Amino acid sequence: MSTALRVAVVGAGWAGLAAAVELAAAGARPVVFEAGRQLGGRARRTRLDERELDNGQHLLIGAYRETLRLMRRIGADPEQLLQRRPLTLHYPASGLRLALPRLPAPLHLAAGLLGADGCTWAEKRAAAGFALALRCQHYRLPADQPLAELLDAYGQRGPLRKGLWEALCVAALNTPPEAASAQVFANVLRDSLGGARADTDLLLPATDLGRLLPEPAAAFVATHGGDVRCGCRIDALAPLLDDPNFDHVVLAVAPQHAARLLAALPQTASVAAQLASYAFEPIGTLYADYPPELTLPEPMLGLPGGLGRGLGQWVFDRGQLGDAPGRLAFVMSAQGAWDDLADPALAAVLHEELEASLGRRLPRPHWVRSIRERRATFACTPDLPRPATATALNGLWLAGDYVCADYPATLEGAVRSGVAAARALLASPRQPGA
Repeated sequence: MSTALRVAVVGAGWAGLAAAVELAAAGARPVVFEAGRQLGGRARRTRLDERELDNGQHLLIGAYRETLRLMRRIGADPEQLLQRRPLTLHYPASGLRLALPRLPAPLHLAAGLLGADGCTWAEKRAAAGFALALRCQHYRLPADQPLAELLDAYGQRGPLRKGLWEALCVAALNTPPEAASAQVFANVLRDSLGGARADTDLLLPATDLGRLLPEPAAAFVATHGGDVRCGCRIDALAPLLDDPNFDHVVLAVAPQHAARLLAALPQTASVAAQLASYAFEPIGTLYADYPPELTLPEPMLGLPGGLGRGLGQWVFDRGQLGDAPGRLAFVMSAQGAWDDLADPALAAVLHEELEASLGRRLPRPHWVRSIRERRATFACTPDLPRPATATALNGLWLAGDYVCADYPATLEGAVRSGVAAARALLASPRQPGA
């Protein structure tokens, strides 16, 4: 009788849980060790002032195929837990509005670009030409470069450059266009705007992030013979690698934590040095509770910061997404002046930007709090070295968004990396008990 493969997974973020689910579904017995008390890593449920909130406002897109597949596998129905909406980027303060119609790809993109409001015909034609040029070269660039330079080369100007290409860059790569990898951005466009029509849809969570994936993933692992242990910090990998109870170890923590753990092992010291060289970018979400009768025209609106004219980039009407009526989430991505302001001052600026966007006075919020992830993502810069799933140490594997070389630090990148680590591990020659 064969013995089930025993795997220690360090980290219960989306990468670690994806690996654990894939392993458990294949008959292995994963044990997940999570230092914190909450599942989900950088996309999790948290509690502030007796309010259940997410640690940041996240959204998904239809191109997140592995995330959607994983959700279905663990019984978290995307059709119930996510609001699917055609991609719409609307900046009321400037009049810029781009909405992709329900037409077959790539006609939906062409129609959306050419029908955009708030920009000139020349800007629309240039944007469509840029999208076509990337498609014709199969989204592969001759050499990586900062995205801003690529946009310059293709004559991208005006509101569409700011509100579409640069806004998508900051949202997906969390790195300013002047420093962001053009090739990774092209990869994101390949799978979204360059994919099927449904791939461009926005998927807005209609529940908290814990119920979206981490909690049902942990339940799936437990019912399939595995275990998820919160409050269990792993300070060194050597004891796990030497533990006869485990055949493999999957390290699925943030790159800065992975660097510290890998540095202690001679075989992985070079990978540790690589990760230790990464720079990081912050993300801030300011939650504001307004009177419950306040609603926005759409669940997601662009703010002046998305066009380079303010602090706030996006605002989400959480009340339209199943949260408390009147609760808004203002999002600020990448480094900026927003991070120098305390919550009251930041809330005052964002309130004024929202009033200017809507063109009317608003009642003041009666409660505000921000959640600021200082090292939310690695800075996704050109030609950034990314480690492989397999390491030089037999039985040790890496998972995490930084391992998914095609993608920036997104939830999909994390899930893909976890699935890839599990599949590589399962296909490896190392046997249980070896």
